[in-house]
Amino acid sequence: MPASKHDPHNLRELAATVVIGYRIARREEKGKPTRALENRADRIREKAQEREDERAKARKKK
Repeated sequence: MPASKHDPHNLRELAATVVIGYRIARREEKGKPTRALENRADRIREKAQEREDERAKARKKK
């Protein structure tokens, strides 16, 4: 279930994304690469969007 009607993320995904964002900011301060963390955040977003698209498609069929 989405956390709000405006985005597809549930609460667990929102929390994970915030933690990843914090880790990215810390790594940037230290001058370390952040690509892997950014890719993980992108995968979370894509997975959530796909799930909500499927739910919307199922609602339209009814």
